[in-house]
Amino acid sequence: MYGERHALATVTPFRRSRERGRILCYHSVGQPEFGVNDVEPARFRRQIELALEQGYRFVAPAEIARTGGGPMDLAVSFDDALTSVLTQADPILREHSIPYSVFVVSEWSEQKLDWQKTAVLGWRELERMAADGVELGSHSATHRDFGEIDVERAKEEFELSRTTIEQRLGFAPEAFAIPFGQSQNWNEAADQAARAVGYSTIYAQAEETRPPGTIPRTFVTHFDDDRIFKAMLRGAYDRWEEWTWTY
Repeated sequence: MYGERHALATVTPFRRSRERGRILCYHSVGQPEFGVNDVEPARFRRQIELALEQGYRFVAPAEIARTGGGPMDLAVSFDDALTSVLTQADPILREHSIPYSVFVVSEWSEQKLDWQKTAVLGWRELERMAADGVELGSHSATHRDFGEIDVERAKEEFELSRTTIEQRLGFAPEAFAIPFGQSQNWNEAADQAARAVGYSTIYAQAEETRPPGTIPRTFVTHFDDDRIFKAMLRGAYDRWEEWTWTY
């Protein structure tokens, strides 16, 4: 992945034509156990400030999902509802008055397992975040690969997650982020089942290669230094998928 990111930053020196805004997809900010998904806090701050220096305007992900936004609009989202979103990313984003979204794996936030008690945000923390204006959506019940499970199991995941979030937080989310989020992780049957349950907005974790009917997001990785991040904003990875170079 490191080699691919650097190579594409080199061969895509100029901005690809783009009319819509871009939603950045992060996971953790200072939880190295999450590997390629983890961005160090200092680098996360640098990326936010670098985007502002280049003239980007930060808006809510829901605004880009709803309107498409403009080519200089950026949004920030986080998958998995990991603790560092609140402890590390939130202060930086609030310092710059940047809205953001978090997509919750509902069974992880139940914190039934020891690792979840320290690594994942619990319901009381999520409740406070929602009260402070953070948009919360679903990331499924148990983070399954919807490209590999049957439609009945998919329905169970959608329904359990939405019901649990409603019971714990008092609202049923309409936004859903696909776990893993790339072309092979979703199909038409899963899409129909998710929308039937009540998810009207479905986010991917890919741009041009995303499943049909989903909202594109750009995956930010552990390796993304200034050079790679600038290339990302130019569109260098809009046809790239994690572990599969589709460019």
